[in-house]
Amino acid sequence: MAPNSVAVTMEKPDNFSLLEINGSDPSSLPDNKRKSISPKQFSWFLLLKAHRVVSCLSWLFSSVKNRIAFSSKNINEEEDPKSRGKQMYRFIKACLVISIVSLSIEIVAYYKNWNLDLINRPSWEVRGLVEWSYMAWLSFRSDYIAPIVITLSKFCTVLFLIQSLDRLVLCLGCFWIKLKKIEPKLKDDELDLEDASNFPMVLIQIPMCNEREVYEQSIGAAAQLDWPKDRILIQVLDDSDDPNLQLLIKEEVSAWAEKGVNIIYRHRLIRTGYKAGNLKSAMTCDYVKDYEFVTIFDADFTPSPDFLKKTVPHFKGNPELGLVQARWSFVNKDENLLTRLQNINLCFHFEVEQQVNGVFLNFFGFNGTAGVWRIKALEESGGWLERTTVEDMDIAVRAHLNGWKFIYLNDVEVTCELPESYEAYKKQQHRWHSGPMQLFRLCLPSIIKSKISAGKKANLIFLFFLLRKLILPFYSFTLFCIILPLTMFIPEAELPLWIICYVPIFISLLNILPSPKSFPFLIPYLLFENTMSITKFNAMISGLFQLGSAYEWVVTKKTGRSSESDLLAFAEKEEKLHRRNSESGLELLSKLKEQEMNLAEQETPKRTLGGLIRPQNKIKKRNMVFKKELALAFLLLTAAARSFLSAHGLHFYFLLFQGLSFLVVGLDLIGEQIN
Repeated sequence: MAPNSVAVTMEKPDNFSLLEINGSDPSSLPDNKRKSISPKQFSWFLLLKAHRVVSCLSWLFSSVKNRIAFSSKNINEEEDPKSRGKQMYRFIKACLVISIVSLSIEIVAYYKNWNLDLINRPSWEVRGLVEWSYMAWLSFRSDYIAPIVITLSKFCTVLFLIQSLDRLVLCLGCFWIKLKKIEPKLKDDELDLEDASNFPMVLIQIPMCNEREVYEQSIGAAAQLDWPKDRILIQVLDDSDDPNLQLLIKEEVSAWAEKGVNIIYRHRLIRTGYKAGNLKSAMTCDYVKDYEFVTIFDADFTPSPDFLKKTVPHFKGNPELGLVQARWSFVNKDENLLTRLQNINLCFHFEVEQQVNGVFLNFFGFNGTAGVWRIKALEESGGWLERTTVEDMDIAVRAHLNGWKFIYLNDVEVTCELPESYEAYKKQQHRWHSGPMQLFRLCLPSIIKSKISAGKKANLIFLFFLLRKLILPFYSFTLFCIILPLTMFIPEAELPLWIICYVPIFISLLNILPSPKSFPFLIPYLLFENTMSITKFNAMISGLFQLGSAYEWVVTKKTGRSSESDLLAFAEKEEKLHRRNSESGLELLSKLKEQEMNLAEQETPKRTLGGLIRPQNKIKKRNMVFKKELALAFLLLTAAARSFLSAHGLHFYFLLFQGLSFLVVGLDLIGEQIN
């Protein structure tokens, strides 16, 4: 065989993934002979790469098709109801179609070596209709599309820098608090533990609705609070619509009442207003006037016995204090990747945002639970209102406008649960980001007319509402999920690396400082926050423009993970409760509870002497399909392909991994999928 010839052997003609190219090294040949070899080698190389790309895309589309086929119709309808996100989904699909068409044109231009020089060519040098069309597209893109995208990207960049500066200032404030060891101090001596009459009257409220998994531990934790029994009353505010569950909760309340705990059960006949309506109804009871403070615990919160002794004394000698808020801690923060990422966000919220605002402004948003209110502050601020889905933030803003001060205790923790499935987390975040926009519309006139200082008004309007509740989801979604992929097809508007990489990583580092053990999850956290931006942006728009989904309230699913360290004591309590039920002749109730326990064995973790383990017979549910996330995944992956052709480097890697994160979330492959 001649030394300058090339032999190509195809072992499987139908599969181009196995190719063997035999021949001399082209680099050792003269230039004129090398030219005769390179086109053939290059052709086979392109065929090999094209086949691999097509195989990968085929597998990807096949996986998505199968997932959609196996997803039930009800699940798809639940994810994309008429009132939520249809216009956004159509917008994302339109962007996806445009990007696919643009990518196809760019691939043709890439292999034909077309470039921007076509714009400056005289028309007689342009050969062919396709080349002329591409030249016209480049001219139109440069003159009309690029200026719009550049302007929008500059606007979002400014918002991004302002929000980043806010994060930096908050972190510096937190550092100053740690450096100077600033913390709320008790003005007077602690309560006289020898004289029970010095203890103020405290009302404990536990609102719940179909909380099958957690009602026992929440009631038990409240009943064991270390406070004189004649100075405390526990209200179990049950909005459950399951008669069997109502009986079980009543029996749990009766069991603690027999032990001498001052506890009552309340169930509303007319269930309106969700949690706000439940709390409002409870505050209308005649005996409430005998109590000075009210403490609220959601059904999955288990306070330590000394909670009241660590919080209530702060009100002594401080008549302007309306709220004492404790910090949340999570029993399942290490359960899966989703809970780990949530823990990063919430640690920053409590450690930095609430602590800094509490120390320097005496104001922050009430978290809705694990807080002690002065009942007088609630009454003077208008009480609980049912006008939004964030009744806790609503009452906090109104109390702030009335001059009441807040204290945040970072060293007092109350354990609770994080959502373990993406479906539950998404619904929770939708409520948490649509409600503030509803509230902003309603409270803006009151804020402007209030008698608080101009600085506090500016903080409420520009920082509390606009910057942290509106601007953050707006620029995060617009800049990183829409503008960035579009700039891959509009080189004139390409974003610099410091916007895409350096500043986001720096801000993510700041966010992760309160939870240093989560440092290995820095990159997943950054990608996941951008992925969640579509949910937060959609919720923000719903609340701002009063769309139907802004009024949705879905109770976050719980698993009932116990926070007790002594599980033997828990098992003993269960055994005694069962024996007492049998001795009292409540056969029907025992049967109902046995049925509930048998059902719970299939749905919730079992309690064992060694800790909590997952039952082997869990009922797995089918993964959901989140259409908007999937559409954005393909948009970002298409932009990544265009970036690869242009050899953009970090742009390509960011788009690739961000697209894959959207794909994982869109196929519901993060968190638990437990029915």
